[in-house]
Amino acid sequence: MKNNIFKHSILAMTATLGLVSCEDRELITIGNDSAPIVMDLSTQNLILNSNAPANPALTIRWENAAYTVPVETKYEVQISATESFEVSHNLTSTAQSQNYASFTTQEINEGVKVIGFEPYVSQKLFLRIASFVGSGDLRQYSNVTSMMVTPYLASPTYSYTDLYLIGDATAGAWDNAAANTSMYPLMKTSESSKYTYTGFFKTGGFKLVRDKGQWDPQWGLGASAGVLSQDGGSGNIPVATDGYYKLTVDTSALTYTFVAITPPTTTYTSMVINGTSTGDADKALTKSTFDPHVWTANNVVLKGGKFKFKSDAVSWGSNSEFFGITTIDGPEIPLTSEWTYNIYFNDATGDYSVIPVKP
Repeated sequence: MKNNIFKHSILAMTATLGLVSCEDRELITIGNDSAPIVMDLSTQNLILNSNAPANPALTIRWENAAYTVPVETKYEVQISATESFEVSHNLTSTAQSQNYASFTTQEINEGVKVIGFEPYVSQKLFLRIASFVGSGDLRQYSNVTSMMVTPYLASPTYSYTDLYLIGDATAGAWDNAAANTSMYPLMKTSESSKYTYTGFFKTGGFKLVRDKGQWDPQWGLGASAGVLSQDGGSGNIPVATDGYYKLTVDTSALTYTFVAITPPTTTYTSMVINGTSTGDADKALTKSTFDPHVWTANNVVLKGGKFKFKSDAVSWGSNSEFFGITTIDGPEIPLTSEWTYNIYFNDATGDYSVIPVKP
């Protein structure tokens, strides 16, 4: 549907270009002639579907702006939550030869998130075209048009594989249920195949699984100590004595180490997370009854922002999203996306994991 909605009033701006001949310099003055004057929206109401992020969602067309002399013109498609464009966001930039732009569901969803749209609420989106030459000279704006958009809550970009402890030597015992909140994840590292875990183990045995509630894939004892096997008939990695251990795992080399360590001595009575991701309110973590240095919180809704782990006058932070090793008085932990997360923190090592809950 075509909307003849653009202003013809032009800002009185000029730019001067120098064209050099062999002997002299001729000055040419460029002025605004007319702004982009027509925009055609492919739809007036968008309900964005999170299951089809790559699908075409919107195409915008306009007639080119004109200047007093031929010049390469560039365009921006701008959006805002207000008609005055007090806060705006550029969806894209194009060159002179292109007087249209198309966007996928994901591109529109991410764009309206930048300007503050709420998920699952139909809101009015304002659009306009900006034209300019060079690096931003002689900028002209079209009139403003609008449409309704209902965005969705986009899941975080999480490209990591988690492994979980299971067995009678661990907090989760042999209860391989998806709802078992005592199955603790190993700590991921900068190398995707290498993991660590430091904490308390009971006498008994354990294995590793990738998905809570699923036995395949799994990693257990291979042909000898220090060797892993992914065979469904693999053995349990043995723990001879109750105590604190450091486990390291390499799923690519199919090796592991399991070394006893000195038990930590400092304990804390409570633990919270706090920051802009929590709305600056404390969200309590639960201390493990199996290992008093492990704290968890499950199905916690966090906003995009930052947070720290805190206990009384002590705070822990890091500059790494999703997992890392905190330091006391370290920086706030960044979180890009609002979502529901499971949170794990080890106050003895500073290790933490923030794992998005699968929808």
